[in-house]
Amino acid sequence: MRKIIVSAAIAAVAAISFAAPSQAGYYSYGYKPHCFIKKVKAYDYYGNVIFKTVKVCK
Repeated sequence: MRKIIVSAAIAAVAAISFAAPSQAGYYSYGYKPHCFIKKVKAYDYYGNVIFKTVKVCK
């Protein structure tokens, strides 16, 4: 009985792990990601302020 429960749990985890990546993102011919520019404030070794621009797409 215990072996059946353990094997069923392993089978369920395997099925879920294969199904999760397929739900991750929708990419097709008409897909356009939403992108924007984000400014990040950082400091260099001497304490000077540096603004970096980073492109973030979702």
